[in-house]
Amino acid sequence: MTSQVSSPAEQADGAGGAIGEQRSAPRTDGAGKEIRRVDRVIIRFAGDSGDGMQLTGDRFTSETASFGNDLSTLPNFPAEIRAPAGTLPGVSSFQLHFADHDILTPGDAPNVLVAMNPAALKANIADVPRGAEIIINTDEFTKRPMAKVGYDTSPLEDGSLDAYSIHRVPLTTLTVEALKDFGLTRKEAERSKNMFALGLLSWMYHRPTEGTENFLRQKFAKKPDIAEANIVAFRAGWNFGETTEDFAVSYEVAPATKAFPTGTYRNISGNLALSYGLIAAARQADLPLYLGSYPITPASDILHELSKHKNFGVRTFQAEDEIAGIGAALGAAFGGALGVTTTSGPGVALKSETIGLAVSLELPLLIVDIQRGGPSTGLPTKTEQADLLQAMYGRNGEAPVPIVAPRTPADCFDAALDAARIALTYRTPVFLLSDGYLANGSEPWRIPDVADLPDLSVQFATGPNHELADGTEVFWPYKRDPQTLARPWAVPGTPGLEHRIGGIEKQDGTGNISYDPANHDFMVRTRQAKIDGITVPDLEVDDPDGARTLVLGWGSTYGPITAAVRRLRLAGIPVAQAHLRHLNPFPGNLGEVLKRYDKVVVPEMNLGQLAGLIRAKYLVDAQSYNQVNGMPFKAEQLATVLKEAIND
Repeated sequence: MTSQVSSPAEQADGAGGAIGEQRSAPRTDGAGKEIRRVDRVIIRFAGDSGDGMQLTGDRFTSETASFGNDLSTLPNFPAEIRAPAGTLPGVSSFQLHFADHDILTPGDAPNVLVAMNPAALKANIADVPRGAEIIINTDEFTKRPMAKVGYDTSPLEDGSLDAYSIHRVPLTTLTVEALKDFGLTRKEAERSKNMFALGLLSWMYHRPTEGTENFLRQKFAKKPDIAEANIVAFRAGWNFGETTEDFAVSYEVAPATKAFPTGTYRNISGNLALSYGLIAAARQADLPLYLGSYPITPASDILHELSKHKNFGVRTFQAEDEIAGIGAALGAAFGGALGVTTTSGPGVALKSETIGLAVSLELPLLIVDIQRGGPSTGLPTKTEQADLLQAMYGRNGEAPVPIVAPRTPADCFDAALDAARIALTYRTPVFLLSDGYLANGSEPWRIPDVADLPDLSVQFATGPNHELADGTEVFWPYKRDPQTLARPWAVPGTPGLEHRIGGIEKQDGTGNISYDPANHDFMVRTRQAKIDGITVPDLEVDDPDGARTLVLGWGSTYGPITAAVRRLRLAGIPVAQAHLRHLNPFPGNLGEVLKRYDKVVVPEMNLGQLAGLIRAKYLVDAQSYNQVNGMPFKAEQLATVLKEAIND
């Protein structure tokens, strides 16, 4: 996505409220209903965690992507497999922002809320701006479900929703009626009400339908009657929108033809993009890919996806625990594979000893940390950026590890390639820090040409590399490349390359066990110098107006920060922006960049971890703006903070 604004419509990226700016004069369809073309829409589906809101949102997103809109999504669901029905903690939601232009966030607030029950309404109404549309499943607004979430009177009758455009739709009743010929029980038929809602919204926004119908036939291929029932419910929702008088207006959002360079695109989530990036890295290195992992939210999808790709030389191992997972991955790296382990923050804590071993052995290993709210078990399904200091320092002794952080779901593909480049070139474990927001969110991704991917090929040691004083040729496992300080990578079993391996300190060059103080000092400093010498691109700064304030971010804050910066610039307020991918080592020009500005503001979804590193290393009084509520920043929120910082 570009970082420059080119259209006034983009000023409202994620603003919510009434449906976006109208693009042309309204027209009517064959039934005489008004059709309005608008530039963007933000929809939120909300219901019980068993109501299928994630599937509904995912299907709407897929059809929106195939239509050619730019989009960004925010799934939000409980940690429990089946949270208590009808309760506020059990509410699951899916927000989608789609537009005819370049957008960056899933939106600050929904233009349209679909509330499947009282709990969904109460949990989300505070985010819905006045004038927005709310589609309510009236069948669920009976005395008991309302009392369960604290409604003493019905919000449909007490005037509390007068500020909104309310559509009262008996979704459950209409779904059951549509499926009366299928011989299903009422409970079985009710399960398809999410498909009815999807059909209604698909009519309302002129979304394609063929893809969803094909999806349902494939998903329920072994139960064709269930597949057909869901399709009938989906079509019934579409027909209801087309015939009812309650929906007098439908909306069109044109494809975002000017938002993307020419190419083939698909909708992709961060975890899927990261999985594809790991496969591409292994193929470009001509190495087998080995994943040693233990399931943990929100990283498990990577294990699920990679297990499907044995045809690309991928081997996946679901270990009995986190320690076994990384131990197997490090063993695979010793054996000549691209070793990967995936986890979240609690798993990193368990893996820390083996990460230190990988630093000592100097073997390539990727540690993928999909961050979530902590500490301890914390918030398994919510997002946070609070593992930066753990990745930087969370090991005993001096054990430096490079850190790479993607900034968008699609960027997870490129970040995986970059992390693999560093690991293979410098023979080191590398942290790849994504988070739950990126992992579960999605956006359009331009599928790259394989010919454009970087060459990551490696040379294994094949014979002696050192000559002793008496002329004998031997293999020294810690004789280093003078440019990268990387040691040779010797595949076990190669004749003549036998050498010691283990966590006890090694003698420089020979790799023999050494307790010599001077040698330990030298090895510690050499391992640090290797990390410090990693080649990373200079930090790019977006500053078209010569601003005096710089907003510096990392990871998933890119979208909200960039959207906020756009708003300020359109208001005539100059502000510079830079975003870090490489957090260890920092880009070589970062210190010089920071000194150019009077003020540096660092928004983070933690309590100021990057800001602390910046202050310590560069002695810059960086202002920290922090949020740790399990949700991503909102663009308007950041725009307000940045404006105050500039005017302070």
